[in-house]
Amino acid sequence: MNLPNNPNRHTTQTVQVGHVLVGGSAPVVVQSMTNTDTADVAATVKQVMQLAQAGSEMVRITVNTAEAAAAVAKIREQLDAQGCQVPLIGDFHFNGHKLLSSYPDCATALAKYRINPGNVGKGSKRDEQFARMIEIACEHDKPVRIGVNWGSLDQALLARLMDENAKRPAPKEPTELMHEAVVTSALESAAEAEKLGLAKDKIILSCKMSGVQDLISVYQDLASKSEYPLHLGLTEAGMGSKGIVASTAALAVLLQEGIGDTIRISLTPEPHGDRCKEVVVAQEILQSMGLRAFTPQVVACPGCGRTSSTYFQQLAKDIQSYLREQMPAWRGQYPGVENMSVAVMGCVVNGPGESKHANIGISLPGTGEKPVAPVYIDGEKDVTLKGDNIASEFQQIVETYVKTHYGHR
Repeated sequence: MNLPNNPNRHTTQTVQVGHVLVGGSAPVVVQSMTNTDTADVAATVKQVMQLAQAGSEMVRITVNTAEAAAAVAKIREQLDAQGCQVPLIGDFHFNGHKLLSSYPDCATALAKYRINPGNVGKGSKRDEQFARMIEIACEHDKPVRIGVNWGSLDQALLARLMDENAKRPAPKEPTELMHEAVVTSALESAAEAEKLGLAKDKIILSCKMSGVQDLISVYQDLASKSEYPLHLGLTEAGMGSKGIVASTAALAVLLQEGIGDTIRISLTPEPHGDRCKEVVVAQEILQSMGLRAFTPQVVACPGCGRTSSTYFQQLAKDIQSYLREQMPAWRGQYPGVENMSVAVMGCVVNGPGESKHANIGISLPGTGEKPVAPVYIDGEKDVTLKGDNIASEFQQIVETYVKTHYGHR
């Protein structure tokens, strides 16, 4: 689904990545990346499956050593054996030409290759090694994401642009010149890949930056100069709320303008934290903007002096967790359930009204209010709950609604 006021995304080209379509009129795709040692097959398979179950539609894995390259085909086999068809993307830097040449099973098992043109070699070796990776992509009929990163920009290209800039009557500022260099690297590398035989519908571009305004500026420029599908994401978003807010601030602007075909939220996880958080954030950005629907949404009030009890907060948390946990099973059984809305409100001020706007809503009693909780279904009052089992009874109402309102496939 596209935004009503922006029905056409910038991209006209569609790229097939495994069974997933990217670009054109296809939905914006959620992508994630493992942080396991790819050579550890069991750990990588486990994390890929967790990310896929959370809703990641493509998963990128690091391929940086011979051991990692040798493991890729085994990882793909084990995922397939467990019914996990999520496309795997190989992330290559420095030695990708060697690994793809030496391990053809790796080249075959991957659904897409990510190449950083700033990290494929220097001088004449850069052209030769880049060409080898494109040649292998053509041999195996694989798409390529040419992923430029401002932290590893092609220094020869940057030097060239700096020389050209110095000769201009009004030279560009350093930041503006950096933006130009990133975009130029992506476009020139894509043009070179096409000259080497890679079809236009096998190319995706990205220009990763760490700053919100930098990312917005670069992608607006890139989108105006190409029709390739674009992958969005801050290169290092950060940890916790900082990473979430920065990613949302940048991506929301671009998505609103119709720019972006795949997204990844590069959150720094807490030590031993849940890697799937980046998937959840990506989904919530798209769903809050009305671009995709992934899981039923819970509306809950923030609380105030009328809600001295934390009961409604706990119920909202529990219901939200319950809905997300059920989605892997519900997605196949109850098509359309991801569009359902649930309201958990804490007092009489907005409680009944918000509850009526949701598919299912409950208005819990605030401070000093009558200890009852009316439940509304599709705008109509259905039942009033009270006593010690409100939470479990409300969850049962939600489950019954899903089973009766969303048909089996």
